[in-house]
Amino acid sequence: MSTQERAEPMNVELFDQTVELDASCIEASESEIEAQIAEYAAGQRREFDLPVALPDGFTGEVMAAMAAIPYGETRTYGELARELDTAPIAIGNACGRNPVPLVVPCHRVVGVDSLGGYSAGDGLPMKERLLEHEGVSR
Repeated sequence: MSTQERAEPMNVELFDQTVELDASCIEASESEIEAQIAEYAAGQRREFDLPVALPDGFTGEVMAAMAAIPYGETRTYGELARELDTAPIAIGNACGRNPVPLVVPCHRVVGVDSLGGYSAGDGLPMKERLLEHEGVSR
């Protein structure tokens, strides 16, 4: 998404939390986005089948790497940093700029000895809940 385009905020409910997504990055109707998130919450969906327009540049590269992390698995900031030849802090910053958390699963990126951060819902409790939902033990 270019800096000229405007974000279209969309709020979705998941696990009694409100998560804001930038709907302009997802090429699907709001009802389809909501339906897939409901299926995920019910345990009927492990990946989203929603076309996402990744931003240009580094954030888009990190989002592509996050999108490749399978359901129920995690990668550390350091692992993604090595994959993309950058620093773990840069990965964390890009995760924080993810305009479509849940759909592009930044919750699956964790620290070596901590969860790291999370910008959606109520933050770390939401990240913990998402990982628990996917069967990830930390």
